[in-house]
Parts: sequence; C-alpha cells; structure tokens
Amino acid sequence: MQKRKIHIIIISLFVGAIFGGVFGNVFSLVLPEGVVKDFFLTSINFDLGGLVGNESGILIINLKVIILKFGLSMSFNFTSVIGIAIAYYILRYLR
Repeated sequence: MQKRKIHIIIISLFVGAIFGGVFGNVFSLVLPEGVVKDFFLTSINFDLGGLVGNESGILIINLKVIILKFGLSMSFNFTSVIGIAIAYYILRYLR
C-alpha cells in the first residue's frame, strides 16, 4: 500500500476548507434570514496574534535592528468543516 505525502494531505484539506467556505457563502445568499442562515454563517476565528495577546492579529518580533511581523488568520464555519470532511473522504477512499 502506498502512503501519501504529508504536504499532499495538508494541501487537500486546505482546499476542501476553501471550497466549503465558498460554498457556505454562496449558500447563505439563497437562504432567508433565520436560524439556519445564522448556523451556516457563524464562524470561529483563529489568528496568530490572538495566541500572544495581540488584538491586531499580527505577531510582532522587535529585534531593534529589524522588526518582523507575522500574520495568520483562519475562519471556520460549518460548511468549511463539511468541505474538510469531503476532502478527507476523497483522500481516504479514492486512491
């Protein structure tokens, strides 16, 4: 049995999350206002700066000669999780 490389798995799951998020935004345009639309649009946000207590979402490293700024932000909603699950299914069962 052939093992998949880790970068292929990560890229596939990332693409699944992107397609799921795009599908959720398009799907939310069709839905009327209400609980179902709120369910599909409610998202959880993760950012790199939030881990260190910076409210701007940017991790700043000041070395006095050079200042390094790193930023990473991810937002997951229900449809992006479904996209990740579909990407996992495709990776798992279609070899």
